[in-house]
Amino acid sequence: MKQVAIYCSASNKIDPKYNAAARELVRALHALGYGVVSGGGKRGTMGAITDESVRVLGRHVAVLPRFMDGLENPDVSRVIWTDNMSTRKECMREDTVAAIALPGGIGTLDELIETHVLSKLGKYQGQVFALNLDGFYNPLKALLDHYVATGMMEPQDRELLKFPDTVEELISYLK
Repeated sequence: MKQVAIYCSASNKIDPKYNAAARELVRALHALGYGVVSGGGKRGTMGAITDESVRVLGRHVAVLPRFMDGLENPDVSRVIWTDNMSTRKECMREDTVAAIALPGGIGTLDELIETHVLSKLGKYQGQVFALNLDGFYNPLKALLDHYVATGMMEPQDRELLKFPDTVEELISYLK
């Protein structure tokens, strides 16, 4: 089964539209036969992803560092425990065909940037996306464009990270 890593928020204080988009994405991925790998927590978008995967009977693997024991969503298909956050990120990417960052906080940004760098270095072969729902990632797009304009990044490396504006557009890349 092809798998997709999803990076996202664990906050319950975010706009509900982000969780709605996450549920839409999960439904579309499972309908196309993809399994989902995520942080697997019970809160925020992580919880919404698990809940939707369970609702549509999709495969969902959660990857958590041991210090987060007790925060896992009990409804995931499988839990993988790691020793630390670095190993968690590696494990989440392992055997995936794409990595998708939904709107999220600093942890999501860390996962996204590391995956983009690994893609640039040829160490991650999957596609890399940041769902730019309502322009959420416009500041990051501008920063990467600035890197290109100043010679700090090659244009082809900038293009490794795609910024679809809708779930539908994102899914079109994966079909």
